[in-house]
Amino acid sequence: MPDRGGGPSGPRMRVGRPSRRARTLLMTLGVLAVLAMLFIMFAGFWTDWLWFRSVKYSSVFTTTLWTKIGLFAVFGLLMAGAVGFNIWLAHRLRPPLSAMSMEQQSLDRYRMSVAPYKKWLLLGISVLVGLIAGASAAGQWKTWLMYVNGVPFGQKDPEFHLDVSFYTFDLPWYRFLLGFGFAAVVLSVIAAAVVHYLYGGLRVTSPGARATAAATGHLSVLLGLFVTLKAIAYWLDRYGLAVKSSDFKAADNWTGLRYVDANAYLPAKTILVAIAAICALLFFATLWRRTWQLPVIGFGLMVLSAILIGGLYPAIVQKFQVQPNEQAKESPYVEKNIKATRDAYGIDGTDVKDYSGIPDPKADKNQLRQAAGTNASIRLLDPNIVSPAFQQLQQVKGYYAFPSTLAVDRYSGQDTVIGLRELNIGGIPKNNWINDHFRYTHGYGVVAAKGTTATDQGAPDFTQSDLPSKGMFGTDFEQRIYYGEQTKQYSIVGGPQKELDYSDDKGEKETSYKGGSGVNLDNPVNRAAYALTFSEPQILYSGAIGDGSRILYNRTPKQRVEAVAPWLTIDGAPYPAVVDGRIKWIVDAYTTTNGYPYASRTTLGQSTADSLTNSQRAVVAQENQVNYIRNSVKATVDAYDGTVDLYQWDTQDPVLKTWMKAFPGTVKPKSEISKPLMDHMRYPQDLFKVQRELLTRYHVTDPQTFLSGSEAWAVPDDPTTKVGTAVPPYYLSMKMPEQKEKDQVFSLTTTFTPNGRDNLSAFMAVNADPGTPDYGKIRILKLPTSRPVDGPKQVQSKFNSEPKIAESIRLLRGGDSEVEYGNLLSVPLADGMLYVEPVYVRSSGLKYPLLRKVLVTYGGQTAFEDTLEKALNVVFGAEAPTTPVPPTTQPPGEGTTTPPVSQDPTVKAALADAQKAVEDAEKARQAGDWAAFGKAQEEIKAALKRAIDAEAKLTAPKPAGQ
Repeated sequence: MPDRGGGPSGPRMRVGRPSRRARTLLMTLGVLAVLAMLFIMFAGFWTDWLWFRSVKYSSVFTTTLWTKIGLFAVFGLLMAGAVGFNIWLAHRLRPPLSAMSMEQQSLDRYRMSVAPYKKWLLLGISVLVGLIAGASAAGQWKTWLMYVNGVPFGQKDPEFHLDVSFYTFDLPWYRFLLGFGFAAVVLSVIAAAVVHYLYGGLRVTSPGARATAAATGHLSVLLGLFVTLKAIAYWLDRYGLAVKSSDFKAADNWTGLRYVDANAYLPAKTILVAIAAICALLFFATLWRRTWQLPVIGFGLMVLSAILIGGLYPAIVQKFQVQPNEQAKESPYVEKNIKATRDAYGIDGTDVKDYSGIPDPKADKNQLRQAAGTNASIRLLDPNIVSPAFQQLQQVKGYYAFPSTLAVDRYSGQDTVIGLRELNIGGIPKNNWINDHFRYTHGYGVVAAKGTTATDQGAPDFTQSDLPSKGMFGTDFEQRIYYGEQTKQYSIVGGPQKELDYSDDKGEKETSYKGGSGVNLDNPVNRAAYALTFSEPQILYSGAIGDGSRILYNRTPKQRVEAVAPWLTIDGAPYPAVVDGRIKWIVDAYTTTNGYPYASRTTLGQSTADSLTNSQRAVVAQENQVNYIRNSVKATVDAYDGTVDLYQWDTQDPVLKTWMKAFPGTVKPKSEISKPLMDHMRYPQDLFKVQRELLTRYHVTDPQTFLSGSEAWAVPDDPTTKVGTAVPPYYLSMKMPEQKEKDQVFSLTTTFTPNGRDNLSAFMAVNADPGTPDYGKIRILKLPTSRPVDGPKQVQSKFNSEPKIAESIRLLRGGDSEVEYGNLLSVPLADGMLYVEPVYVRSSGLKYPLLRKVLVTYGGQTAFEDTLEKALNVVFGAEAPTTPVPPTTQPPGEGTTTPPVSQDPTVKAALADAQKAVEDAEKARQAGDWAAFGKAQEEIKAALKRAIDAEAKLTAPKPAGQ
């Protein structure tokens, strides 16, 4: 019959071998495929190396790389050797003849199929487990570097009296070694058992002995090693109690020993060490006894002991000894936890003072009004609300944008709100590859406004504005912004394709990047590597790339600092400053650990979250749990050339010293921070938020009070929003009661409320100005519990419920306008609390809010006026003194006051000079002559100093007899 498939009906034709040409083609394609895969793997490595070299931190790349390679090789070989050796040994110890049974006959087929490939299987299994173990070990590069470079803390834990460095640097490495040992032994046991079973050394259903003497000896040694490691684990667990987290009603994430740990778990672990050691010896003894009876009994006793001694006994102690008298039993351990936590978070020096919170009703109104103008520079410009105003008034072009939350800094002695006009890729008129990556490459200019005043229309009072930017900083500084918070796409600059610099009435201005940052694309290897890295083949062949072309990426300040210092945790709020003719991003960075004994842990993401936190402002590594933190590094990133500089800020931090040993030369000494740059350093927000979260409980130092929870506080929700998240801390120049500095100090402030209630518990401020002796000093004003004082939420509620204010707000909302409440600022003043809140109105036809009203309350009196001055006058029932004598931290302007004028001619003349200088300063400000403005400022200070000196001479006590 003919073949149904249509083929030949005769004998089947033999298929011939492929021709030489086909074989050559296949071989060529195979080689090319392998080379392509290798190049893809190489591209990531090569681009990383080029980037680190471009930022001059190649030592970070090489140190990290060689550490990973070393750990991968050492532990990969150890694991491969351990498993491979035990497979080989099990095969070597196989019985010469297998038993005649159905089980062994079934296994014969597997033995026969495996026999030709035994060596390859041994090699393959060893390589596989070695690769897995090596990759796991390479991930421990930070643990290894901290272990070999660890610096002593100079502090010992209260239980074992070991240096803290043992827990932070040594114990994590020991635990890794222990885990690696367990993995190696378990895999070896499994592999050896499989080989013994396959070759008849172990039998499941065959008659006679279940294991040969050789198999018994081999496996017993491995199990003895496992139990030996368990004994070591029990020993390390003793020290682990000092850094163990547990549930404790006194505090979340409690860390350290409690009564049951010290009196039940600790002795139990010690007993289990001895039992495990004896059990291990019994396993090793089977080499001579050739029986599993004793080691199995010993292992069973060890498991039973672990249940009874390590589990049941501590539960009994907790139930019948601790719970009936918990405060007395736990107090010594709570005291240790309080001390360690306060040390670990840098809050041990917190100065807590009692504060009335209720002003004296007999206080002089004129003095109160005067103090209201001099105790604080009330910031009316809310950096979280005015960004749309910056955007609308100063964006200039759609391809520029400002961040949603602006920065607060100090310039010319006053609080200033500042933002950069960064590139907005979404606003480019026509998006294509050339425009997005070659033409539109950078932002341009700085915009700044006074923090304490607004224009008559309620808009920001700009001190630096327009394009190109001009004003208080002048124009002679590099205004191009190639690196910024919103600059996340790569750009290719410096080549034949010109970039758009900015445009004005005369047309577009073009430029070509002259900075030294970025990676050269002047050779095909680099271009091919980046074409793969960014999945953009046009990089490989585009004519827009030529001589001098450089690719810029990793362009946000946080990205760059985290990349060159991967051992740092980065603050969520970098901020710009104009320093020495450049725009610098200042980035706060932290060293952290979760191994500080007895110090309670906190989750960074939870502690630093507030009503302003978003994806841009979130702290890096926010899910990390830590129990030690230091603002050890201040970093800067140049907005034009991307230069990253790391400065040692905390010179005592042992964690930073450890990393500086591991990466020598990467962190510069603090002495290299220039004076102009130092003037713009400040206390970081995220550290402050972590500390305030801990201080809700750890402001208490008495263990009994701590355990009772009666003094626990809470961070209040932001009353100006409806999202129910914590109120953010606010930067503010102010004077705290009894502070050493006589003048206002740039500070970071927050409030506390009692747990579960809305009245005010305390006010907290930290000196945020590094130029003062008390920088970093935390001060807390603790209000009495017997007389409730309104907290932020209650103040906001009273604002909203006051009939006249409510009516005014209703009128402001007329015509579909929106009312937005600005930051509710709290200022201690003469035993009371002064609350000030700017109120913005965004009309239906306007895209940005304007400052229209100011809410002020003090001592039960509330005012809702057009200006801060009027509101303060209403609240205090007194006018501000007429002669403006501004505090040294604030230039002349609204809100400045002076004491009554002396009749002494010298004093009067000095004050007259000061008044004239004030007028000259105001004229210079209106004219935009900032050089004259600065000169007038100096004249004001000099005149005031003459007046103060003259007044001091008049009031100084005269010697007896005169």
